Amino acid sequence: MIDTHCHIYQEYYDDIPKVINEIKNAGVEKIIVNGCDMKSNLEVLKLVKEYDCVYGAIGFHPTELDDNIDNNLSWLNDHINDNKIVALGEIGLDYHYDSTDKNKQIIYFKKQLEIASKNKKPVIVHTRDAIQDTYDILSCYDVSGSIHAFSGSKEMAREFIKLGFYIGIGGVSTYKNAKNIISVIEDISLAYILLETDSPYLTPVPYRGQTNSPAYLPIIAKKIGDIKNVSYADVIRVTTDNAFSLFDF
Repeated sequence: MIDTHCHIYQEYYDDIPKVINEIKNAGVEKIIVNGCDMKSNLEVLKLVKEYDCVYGAIGFHPTELDDNIDNNLSWLNDHINDNKIVALGEIGLDYHYDSTDKNKQIIYFKKQLEIASKNKKPVIVHTRDAIQDTYDILSCYDVSGSIHAFSGSKEMAREFIKLGFYIGIGGVSTYKNAKNIISVIEDISLAYILLETDSPYLTPVPYRGQTNSPAYLPIIAKKIGDIKNVSYADVIRVTTDNAFSLFDF
């Protein structure tokens, strides 16, 4: 199994070596730790050197943007091809808050997509309350990647798949009110699904309310199998193949 999206930072976990050991014991072969700002991006570069199962994505999250765009993008250009950095992320658009500077988010998003396209790196995309703008912008760039923590309609999922994107499925699929994401899982082929936890967030049932961990990835895989009426082994096999197809491990 591969957790294609998590945030295993010291800010959230007191004992990262213990977490890594639990991940391996759970049968999770690889995890992709995603950066969100300069501090977490630097931690990603450190983690990928320390742990064999950790790979990285670096980028600037839409709710974590500052005004140092030139310096940040220059740094991203300098490190996007570092060893074990397999994607540019977590990037995207988030219009959830009234105070959102949409223009700044769009500028950052487009410039990061330019870097990804130039370096032939996949992108890991965050989109909240902004799915149409996200789609419209992605359709203008020669990039592939993952739509992380997908929350759109099954029709929108199909459109992202046509662009060359996979759909990231996590712990929300286990929630009682998860009718929307369940309909997406039912509708799309397993060939376009990636497993993810978004740890420490979006913890699956029965651990909801606690800190999430990539060690809970088997719960998500089993839920997808139940929804699609396919075996757990097939979910693991296909989603792992999907991750290897997208990311250069």
